[in-house]
Amino acid sequence: MRDVSRHRVGIASFTVVAVAAAVIGADDLSKSWARRALVQHAHHVVGPLWWRLQYNSGVSFSLGASRSPLAVMLSSAVLVAIVALASRAAPGWAALGWGLVVGGGLGNLWDRLHSPIHQVTDFISVGGFPVFNVADAALTLGFAILAILVVAGRRVWR
Repeated sequence: MRDVSRHRVGIASFTVVAVAAAVIGADDLSKSWARRALVQHAHHVVGPLWWRLQYNSGVSFSLGASRSPLAVMLSSAVLVAIVALASRAAPGWAALGWGLVVGGGLGNLWDRLHSPIHQVTDFISVGGFPVFNVADAALTLGFAILAILVVAGRRVWR
């Protein structure tokens, strides 16, 4: 029984890492594309969806804008805690949720640290909602998955 338990833990850890890596890769590629393709003007996609290049010096929804060092420190501290929790992810949906959260957080931190202006690249615009990116979408979806699991009484870590 113990070997089965270790196997499930290994699969959960692999899932978190694989999902996080996929999010980081997709986020980085999409932001690189946006910085090249959207410099001159926004592009209407369909309905309320636009590709619109913006930069965010704050954290979520531009909170703390113009305080980039503070945003880096805050993001890093929160990420350390999240990675610690994610390292104990329960298998299945919880591991997926933690992987999305870790990947989204690391994707935005990577962008902020490697950008010459130390800001996060945002480019997805839907109606009047704040402009966001792939990492933001992954974070939101990951937190939603984890919240649903908690409300349903399921374990999100072991």
